[in-house]
Amino acid sequence: MRYMLAIILLSTAATVCAQPQPNSAPTEQYRIGPHDILTIRVTAGRAVPELSMDAVEVSECGQIPLLSVQQEDRNEIRAAGLTRQELAEQLRSFYTKYKRNPQVVVVVKEYNSQPVAINGAVAKPGQFQLRRAVRLLELLQFYAGGPTDKAGGSIQLARLPNFNSCDAKPNLDSDVSFQVFKLSETLAGVDQANPYLQPGDVISIPDAREAYVVGNVLRPGPIPLREDAVTISKAIAMVGGTMPDTKSDKVRVIRQDPKTNAKTEMLVDLRAIDRRQTPDIAILPNDIIDVPTSGGKRLLRSLVGTIAPAVGQLPVRIIP
Repeated sequence: MRYMLAIILLSTAATVCAQPQPNSAPTEQYRIGPHDILTIRVTAGRAVPELSMDAVEVSECGQIPLLSVQQEDRNEIRAAGLTRQELAEQLRSFYTKYKRNPQVVVVVKEYNSQPVAINGAVAKPGQFQLRRAVRLLELLQFYAGGPTDKAGGSIQLARLPNFNSCDAKPNLDSDVSFQVFKLSETLAGVDQANPYLQPGDVISIPDAREAYVVGNVLRPGPIPLREDAVTISKAIAMVGGTMPDTKSDKVRVIRQDPKTNAKTEMLVDLRAIDRRQTPDIAILPNDIIDVPTSGGKRLLRSLVGTIAPAVGQLPVRIIP
């Protein structure tokens, strides 16, 4: 898929409205986003075909063409971040210069702007398009079929706050956040472990003995920890090594204590490890090794497409 992840997960141009806090309820009405397909019908006593559009795609920056009777007036209007009713009212107001008492109806023909993905030790991994506020537990239990017997004790959420922002160029060193929850708490519906999902979120449930390597590597995804000691450099080698433009001196290891749930982050310099100037530490189950890059949103795109290859081959399902 063209977004996910991104995450492809994982994305690129976001909801123009403010992103909700993890546990705050988003507005109930669906807000239009980039790459949604809209149908717009304009009437003024009768159909006005020259102002109507059958299938118009919202651009990456959230715009749609603003048709007019006079060619020189042709322009664009921002659709992203608006509800269907809000966009219809803005179009109605504009078209009053051409028609008396115009009526506008906006229909979302295809939902493409709010993707999330879930993979790992779940019964039905896949990609989903949100049409309303959905919490992590609902996605996990009702749409992904729940965790499998191989699931470990944690559930991981990768989030890029500026997932759909045409204006913001994310800094993958700081913008991508990894949240790790106790799976038992998510299944119990504990508020802090059951956040509302945001467009571009990628959820992973590792096997009991797995870690993850994400970011600017050849094949981002889980790695089995069947050996006594898998080090950082070996883990990266297991996923094909790093890609060009890797920030080798700022590799992050994100680790959560299974007893206290406390999360720690370590910065690792791969070049120093290669020169044997610093220890090549062993990784632990559920560790996330984040290999950064200086360009684009490669992390989330790669997560959805390669963290679990089966996910990318599944049809996208809509959460009604």
